[in-house]
Amino acid sequence: MDEGKKKDIWDKLGVLLRSGGGLLTAITVAILGFLGSNYLKDREIAETASRERMQANETNVRIYTELMSRREEAESALRKDMFVSMIQSFLKPGSASLDEKVLNLELLSYNFHESLNLKPLFLYIDRQIHGSRDAAKKDYLERLQKVATEITRKQMLVLEGAGTKFDRIIDLEALKANPGGIPLEEGALVLDSVQRHFSIIVQEADRSTRELKVRLEIRTPQDTLGNFETSSVEFWIGFFDFPMIDNTRLGHDQRCAVVLNAFEDTSADITLVYFPGSYASLKEKPYYQEVVQNLMRSNSLLNQQGGQR
Repeated sequence: MDEGKKKDIWDKLGVLLRSGGGLLTAITVAILGFLGSNYLKDREIAETASRERMQANETNVRIYTELMSRREEAESALRKDMFVSMIQSFLKPGSASLDEKVLNLELLSYNFHESLNLKPLFLYIDRQIHGSRDAAKKDYLERLQKVATEITRKQMLVLEGAGTKFDRIIDLEALKANPGGIPLEEGALVLDSVQRHFSIIVQEADRSTRELKVRLEIRTPQDTLGNFETSSVEFWIGFFDFPMIDNTRLGHDQRCAVVLNAFEDTSADITLVYFPGSYASLKEKPYYQEVVQNLMRSNSLLNQQGGQR
């Protein structure tokens, strides 16, 4: 009896499936059509939302660019008017007091120190202060020293962040006993995979102007056999020599500068900073050959990264 009942059940299911095959197919097609329609609709909604977001971003970028462009134009016009107004006080002798000239120099320095070589102006005001009989003479000299120190500090913060450096202390008493000059400890620095050896020979010290005459020798390894490319330069450094402006141009669009930090009775403190040429003064333009070399180096790095992927 049990086996008969089981057969009847399976027979009935078979008949139902055979008779309802078309119905199941229709239901399946309807379900797939509904799901496909919803998927396409959701995809279309998502693509529309994505296009709207892209358009909104492009609009925001365009508006931001226009605003920044107008802001830069306004700032440039303001800085131009400021520069013309301040520089006139130096071009017309007797038209301004020492206090006004020092103030204008402070304004020029804080606003244009990255694009102008202000050393001649500092020296000019310094001579005028020393030659004057103004009761505030000492105060003017302190203000001049303060602004020079502050500008050097600001520039060094930028250059040290992009490059590398070393400090040296100079024994001025030892320099007296060695009029031929005293060599300082050599420093080896690496920047963008380019290693250079820097040697500084202090030749003279002018205590009246608080300046040092140095000879800078730079050796760059050329191969693994110990061959070097050597170059040297001599110059005076003082508190009015700013590293973004007063620097030595090197190969591979790089620069180095020697900065005077302190000048005491028996010693002086200097820093050599080695940095990319792109951080030099705005008036320092790279040579065409250096631009081509940088582009080739960038393309080579991109190709290497692409090959690694």
